[in-house]
Amino acid sequence: MAEAAQGRVQEAVESMVQGLERERIRGMQGAMFRCSAQCCEDSAASMQQVQQCIERCHAPLARAQAIVTGELEHLQDRLSRCTLHCNDKARDALEAGGGKERVRAQLDACVAACGDEHLRLLPALARKMKESLAALQQ
Repeated sequence: MAEAAQGRVQEAVESMVQGLERERIRGMQGAMFRCSAQCCEDSAASMQQVQQCIERCHAPLARAQAIVTGELEHLQDRLSRCTLHCNDKARDALEAGGGKERVRAQLDACVAACGDEHLRLLPALARKMKESLAALQQ
């Protein structure tokens, strides 16, 4: 059951990230490459000037990637804390004399609840990231 919850969360997160990539990041990548190409076409610029120009072109995409990475890390941290809490509850139940099968079922239910809780957070997280990425493009 815990594996199924993990799979549902993973699929939903991957779908969310793919949507962000298609809707926001891919356009930023195209703009970055076009901007970088213009930097390289400036035959009067020094090598250092071209490099600085390319770095300026890459900066918005790097900020976008940092936003997405940071939000995903935060989500992962929250999910990890939730599952650690489930493990602590299971350990406590075993130490209190609970049967292994019953404790295992409780652990699976707790982990599944963590997954479901975090699945419900994804639409708001996706909205937040889209807004942050849109602000970068302005």
